Amino acid sequence: MRVLIVHAHHEPQSFNAAMTREATAALIAAGSEVIVSDLYAMNFDPVSDRRNFVTIKNAARLRQQDEEAHAAEHNGFASLLQAEMDKLAWCDTLILQFPLWWFGMPAILKGWVDRVFAVGRAYGNRRWFDVGVFAGKRAMCSVTVGGLEQVYTDQGINGPMGSILFPINHGILGFTGFAVVEPFIVYGPTRISDDERVSHLRRYRDRVVGLNVAPIIAGPKTLDYDEHLVLKTSRRSASDHDLT
Repeated sequence: MRVLIVHAHHEPQSFNAAMTREATAALIAAGSEVIVSDLYAMNFDPVSDRRNFVTIKNAARLRQQDEEAHAAEHNGFASLLQAEMDKLAWCDTLILQFPLWWFGMPAILKGWVDRVFAVGRAYGNRRWFDVGVFAGKRAMCSVTVGGLEQVYTDQGINGPMGSILFPINHGILGFTGFAVVEPFIVYGPTRISDDERVSHLRRYRDRVVGLNVAPIIAGPKTLDYDEHLVLKTSRRSASDHDLT
């Protein structure tokens, strides 16, 4: 495998950092190639603006998608962003490593997505989901959560983790074509014992080595949807209902 790990934690001694080190060592030992984009170490700027581009389509007004499409056609992305885009094109597997902050990604990782997943490079021209730009590649969120697991269930006050991660798994990774692997989640790493943390790292090692066969989250099939992106069966059912 060719694996890109995008690491988003500011503390080198964090459990997130331990997970990235464990994954890197396990993958290399298994014969995979690994690149790590450590966003804090890179001092990655999450703010998306004209600095994304070395080309200009419209100097009077910044229309983000228009400028991205123009840059994609004219090799007009800033060198930092182009380097990250090249890593995405190179990898066959993407791992997003991050702590859950406010039910989402840290801003630095969301900014990486905002700037790197550009029109013409990550999506566009109706290339999405199973016919997306990254179709044939796999992606997985590896996440630490401050609370314990029971809080993130149907009965827990925060609700199920699948719902919390849906905007990332479906709206970012799935949308751009990745086959989305079931997330690897460690709950309360600062609240559990050293032995439990070692056990989680061991499980994570097994997961990353087997990413090419790990279970994936089912996503939509574009042929099941009409030109309005509505399920064909739903529209037929609605028409049948109108006739009764």
